[in-house]
Amino acid sequence: MRGSAVQRGFTLIEIMVVIVILGVLAALIVPRIMSKPDEARATAARFDIANIMQALDTFRLDNMRYPTGEQGLQALVTMPTSAPEATNWKQYLKATPMDPWGHPYQYLNPGLKGEIDVFSFGADGRPGGDGVDADIGSWQLNR
Repeated sequence: MRGSAVQRGFTLIEIMVVIVILGVLAALIVPRIMSKPDEARATAARFDIANIMQALDTFRLDNMRYPTGEQGLQALVTMPTSAPEATNWKQYLKATPMDPWGHPYQYLNPGLKGEIDVFSFGADGRPGGDGVDADIGSWQLNR
């Protein structure tokens, strides 16, 4: 260090290498993180359907039958006014259930895949679909 100052710092090449490494890491990690909310919604829908099925089973124990297709899931929230009568009715749910995408759960009695079916149409709110748009139903639960 005789008379001249030593300059220290990063070269442009070193900075570019770091930026490329960060870009590669972001390209690998971001898609995995972005799919987590959709997976969480599908898991929440399965959990909700299991709870609705439990409420429907309790309704059946109390009233000797499931709500009719016309009475729907609303029969778990308010006493059905249409026939047949629910003589031992209790409130089974606090509110009419909505799926994690904001659509109402579907209820079929008689069901197409079981005695009764409870299901969500998935993210797109339409029958069928793949991935996050796939239907999630009571027939997929281990009961």
